Amino acid sequence: MGYELPALPYDYTALEPHISKSTLEFHHDKHHASYVSKYNDAVAGTDMDSKSIEDVIKAVAADPAKAGLFNNAAQAWNHSFYWNCMKPGGGGQPTGALADKINADFGSFDKFVEAFKTAGGTQFGSGWAWLVLDNGTLKVTKTGNAGNPMTEGQTPLLTMDVWEHAYYLDYQNRRPDYINTFLTSLVNWDFAAANLAAA
Repeated sequence: MGYELPALPYDYTALEPHISKSTLEFHHDKHHASYVSKYNDAVAGTDMDSKSIEDVIKAVAADPAKAGLFNNAAQAWNHSFYWNCMKPGGGGQPTGALADKINADFGSFDKFVEAFKTAGGTQFGSGWAWLVLDNGTLKVTKTGNAGNPMTEGQTPLLTMDVWEHAYYLDYQNRRPDYINTFLTSLVNWDFAAANLAAA
């Protein structure tokens, strides 16, 4: 069946000056494509080939012998999800049901921002910051390397990639600047709101 590398939902220059064309070309066409290719190679001819990538991620997450398969499956999925978490002219604050839910569960939008910045800024090494729905409550969480909240029974609504390849060409070692820019100028609240509605 195979998992296809999705095209970016915008042009390579669409996120400039915040995320450069060079970053998107390397990140999508090299890093993401490599995870997809390795995942497809790993499941080809196995009973996993007919399963959805989400089912594979959940099935092998706890099996140390399947760590390579998990890493490539989760990274393929995480990146496909991440591209949709940004949009040209993004940022600012959500509206509607998502805004109400953030205010109810975090106390305020500012408290959400603080939690999300902390999650991204304190993730040691490579990983991800997430806004998730956990048993009906919004939470901010972080995962190392390829980790994905769906393995903990949580529903991802939004993610920010904090692997260095996501920002280093544009921000060098200034991860906090990248995180701040993600929230003020890139985040796609419509996508997060749609995920909340679907959950």
